[in-house]
Amino acid sequence: MGRLVVQEIVSADGFAADADGNFTFTQKLEGGTAEWDRHQFAWLDGVEAMALGARTYEMFNGFWPTPASESELIADKLNALDRYVFSTTLSTAPWGTLGECRIESGDAAEAIRRIKREASGAVVVWGSLSLARSLFAAGEVDELRLLVMPVALGAGRGFLPERTQLLKLTGTAILDGLVELVYDVQSA
Repeated sequence: MGRLVVQEIVSADGFAADADGNFTFTQKLEGGTAEWDRHQFAWLDGVEAMALGARTYEMFNGFWPTPASESELIADKLNALDRYVFSTTLSTAPWGTLGECRIESGDAAEAIRRIKREASGAVVVWGSLSLARSLFAAGEVDELRLLVMPVALGAGRGFLPERTQLLKLTGTAILDGLVELVYDVQSA
């Protein structure tokens, strides 16, 4: 059985997007991300599938399965993952020339339970703030991985539902000036 991991890039004050829902704050990092890239490359060995909301799918699809990603260390591993897109509006979700993503248009919690049952490795949600929120609310998230950027936004959008979420810290790393926090998600 797989584990559901939500991995989010967040500002130092905890926002995963600015007030307009944009992720441009992630582009403010000075210097490279070579350490983070190597860390993510190694972590991806245990990941089997990705689950994306429609908006994140469109952003990812515009880069990862294209020649623009060829110089990215994680591109081959990311492109080889099983892909699920959670959407009630998309009827197809191509992944460049690498085939179709599976569309999940019903109950997200029910679908992720099935995907976890079928998986032997981790299933990761990247970005996809509404999807992450609904899966936390349903109690389906097993692990939370936060990559904290050295920038404060003051306001923005989160990905957690409005309720107490108990977390147990299981790992930390400092990579290229970024801080990774890894938590097991506890039952509330």
